[in-house]
Order: sequence, then structure tokens, then C-alpha cells
Amino acid sequence: MKEIIGKRLVIIFIFILLPVCYAAAQCTYESRALGNSSEVINYNLYFNWKFIWIKAGTASMITQPIVYNGKNAYRSSLVTRSSETVDKYFMMRDTIMAYFSTQLTPLYYRKGAREGKRYYVDEVWYSYSGDKCTTSLKHLTSSGDTYKEKFTYDRCVSDMLNSFQRVRNFDPTGWKEGHTEYLDIAGGEKLVRAKLVYRGKKEVKADNKKKYNCLVLSYIEKEEKKDKEIVRFYVTDDNKHVPVRLDMFLRFGSAKAFLK
Repeated sequence: MKEIIGKRLVIIFIFILLPVCYAAAQCTYESRALGNSSEVINYNLYFNWKFIWIKAGTASMITQPIVYNGKNAYRSSLVTRSSETVDKYFMMRDTIMAYFSTQLTPLYYRKGAREGKRYYVDEVWYSYSGDKCTTSLKHLTSSGDTYKEKFTYDRCVSDMLNSFQRVRNFDPTGWKEGHTEYLDIAGGEKLVRAKLVYRGKKEVKADNKKKYNCLVLSYIEKEEKKDKEIVRFYVTDDNKHVPVRLDMFLRFGSAKAFLK
């Protein structure tokens, strides 16, 4: 149960471990949220533990322009750390990194995670040919075993950080409450359809004591053939779409993340 909780928190926090799929010809996407300088976003994480909110840890995301294989690109990293109080029950030390082009085409992904007593590393390399996208996956288990797999799709497959950046570049002009964007989630050879539902606007106070005008979005997956809201997040109502607050609905309760 503790390992399941840890995985879900990382997935939810970034909205993130969402391998979203698009036709290879549509692998590129206009980047409006990212510029030519580095971006650093820090968060405080909180758990609802027996009706009491406790600080659970911190998370930080850094995105910066780089040169990858001789071409301009971005590198994005997400580091999540549980607090000393939470460490007594479940230690979480996750470092996630992704490389993608200036048009948000995924290039490489790596996740190194210490979740409870378990440590593992996931890596993905992307290659493209015509209308095909091939992912070469490598998984290192806590026992030291290595597994490799390769899948080819007729759509472009991405990872959590790349997907996060793509979502930030949505253009909500003209959206009305209930507007829905569909996301194809890749899980091995099977594609799972999830959806993003627009809930309107709200003013949100962050942990930096500032208030932000935000768009409210719900990420929904199918669980036992029923829609389940996994996370409701609040992003700034501007071209940056910076997540200010995330409300996470977990099996054991709820959690929140606030911009620090």
C-alpha cells in the first residue's frame, strides 16, 4: 500500500507520469510557456492524516534550454522529497528528468526513485521513422535485475514531464465549463484514454502568500469502468499556466501541493 501511495503521488503531482500519444507528424507542439531562460518552480506538499493536514515534503521543477545532439532543446527535472515526519512511514526520494525539443518532441526520459524500501530506475529513448514512434525502455529493479522492451506506435508517445509541458501550452481561449480534452495514455502495448475537464476560474492563494487568478482543471481516469477524478489543479490564467495548487484524491485520503 505504501509503495502504491508513493507512486500515485509522483504521478499526480506532475500530472504527470502521463505518456500521452499523438501521430508522429503531430509530435511537435508550439511552446508558449517556455522561453530562452531557466525556469524554477518550488512546491510544499501536504497530506491529510486523520483529519489533520501535515507538511509531507517538497518538490521542485527546473526547466532549462540546452543543446542535445547538436540541436536546441530543453531539459526538465522534477525532484520530490518527503519530510522527516513522513520518512518514518514512507520515504520518497524521486528524481525525474526528461529531454525534449524546442517543439516539445520527446527525446529521452529517466526516473530514479527511492519509494519506501524500493529503489528503481526507468529510462526511455525515443526514435522516429515516418509516421511511427519507437520507444526503447530499460528498467532496473531494486534487486539489480535489468529488463529491456521496445514498442512501436503509429502515434507519438511521450512521458510525464513532456506531457506536463504540453498541457501547459494548451490554449483555453473560448473554453466553457465542461470543455474536455482527451489524452491517450500509453501503458506498455495498451493505450488508455483519460481526459482533462475545464472547471472554470478561481482565485488561489499560494504558500508564497500571493494570490493568483487560475484556471481549474480536473484530470480523470477510468477505474473499474467508472470515471474517477485523480487530481484537480489550478494553473495561472496566462501564457505560462504555472500550477499554483494541486488537490490530489488518493485511496487513503487526500493531499495538496502549493506553490512555494
